[in-house]
Amino acid sequence: MNKPVVTFGEIMLRLAPPGFERILQTPQFVATFGGGEANVAVSVAGYGWPARYVTVLPSNPITDAFIGEMRRFNVDPSYIVRGKGRFGIYFVEPGANQRPSKVVYDREYSAIALAKPGDIDWKKCLDGACWFHVTGITPAISQGAAELALEGAAAARQMGLTVSCDLNFRKNLWKWGKSAKEVMPDLFRLTDIGIANEEDCQMALGLQVDVDVESGKLEIEQYRKLTELVLSQYPNLKMMAITLRESYSASHNGWAACLNDRNEFLVSRRYDITHIVDRVGGGDAFAGGLIYGLLTMESHRDALEFAVAGSCLKHSIYGDFNRFTADEVKSLLKSGGSGRVQR
Repeated sequence: MNKPVVTFGEIMLRLAPPGFERILQTPQFVATFGGGEANVAVSVAGYGWPARYVTVLPSNPITDAFIGEMRRFNVDPSYIVRGKGRFGIYFVEPGANQRPSKVVYDREYSAIALAKPGDIDWKKCLDGACWFHVTGITPAISQGAAELALEGAAAARQMGLTVSCDLNFRKNLWKWGKSAKEVMPDLFRLTDIGIANEEDCQMALGLQVDVDVESGKLEIEQYRKLTELVLSQYPNLKMMAITLRESYSASHNGWAACLNDRNEFLVSRRYDITHIVDRVGGGDAFAGGLIYGLLTMESHRDALEFAVAGSCLKHSIYGDFNRFTADEVKSLLKSGGSGRVQR
């Protein structure tokens, strides 16, 4: 049996107006769940690889509902710790055309924000696993959450697991006293597989090259330089992946990624996504696809293409969670994305 992938972070109740309405345009919200690391676990499990999700949540019916949701997606929730605090919430207003998506966080005093080092038995949570995944969102929540993320990554590294980290810079979260540049380098030094976009590298690591993200064109050579710069600063990294999003509007994006594994620099196929349903969780779908691809596929090229195709498909799904199988992603890779009816 395959050894599970373990992800750690905060899950939130996601509240969004129906369709593409503005917040409280009508007096109702659609309630689902969302959070970067849980999104990755759902992707990995959906592709057929066992996944565990670790977090700290309060003892209440919302937590019970979330645990049931994880089981429905075949993600193991049995390592979730119950603690004091509340269940975090985030509100999202999906963008359309030239109106950007907006996110409002309501997660202060959540259970994971109040958690502290030692609250999670990492030896138990990581026992028998092959991979540990964390993002830059968790360390941004609180000092305790940051210390827990570092504690988990250090334990995983000591136990011989592969450690991946998606830098995922969120400027609205770093409010507890330290900046991302003061915290994330320590976590990245414990990482084997790095994932980011160009802003993440700049804001979380203080590393940048001259990339004009507003030009509408991908400057591939600059991204090669960026991956080389990150790899030179972090010799522990085995590879660095950068997602490449061209944002023409909230509804129309170009989507691709590159990967530098210290042997070669790979650039994926580019997808022109013209009718985005929900882009939230797209980067997490990429991370989940990359983890699955690196675990199961013959080449890093194959893993990269699978990750980009899977995250492209996620843009067609409402909500945070990716809901595609590995066969459906492989079908996109074969078809080229014509969207023809499958009979």
